[in-house]
Amino acid sequence: MGILIRLVITAVSLWIATLVIDGIQLTADTAAAKAGTLLAVAVIFGLINAILRPIIKTIGCGLYVLTLGLVAIIVNGLLLLLTSWVAGRLDLGFHVDGVVAAILGALLVGVVSWALNMLVPDGDD
Repeated sequence: MGILIRLVITAVSLWIATLVIDGIQLTADTAAAKAGTLLAVAVIFGLINAILRPIIKTIGCGLYVLTLGLVAIIVNGLLLLLTSWVAGRLDLGFHVDGVVAAILGALLVGVVSWALNMLVPDGDD
């Protein structure tokens, strides 16, 4: 159940990014198609982050230390750009225009996801 809640939170934060950032578009026609696209993109984004982020952190740990973690912002943006590319290959109506929009979108998705995750109680509480 927790995974589904996190998936919905990621989808909501991606939706907010499409509303706020000009370079991120959601091109589905109906509300149901938009929700389905956002959920599919959230799954893709989660899989890409789960698979690639640990590898990138291991390989580039020196760069993370050197920049005091600021390179993570760029890495997150590039992972969002990769998510957009995969979504395009799967004919999903989600597209990110360029690196700047991807970095701003990744920052917004991260902040919104963090805020929404704070509102959802853990199973430990």
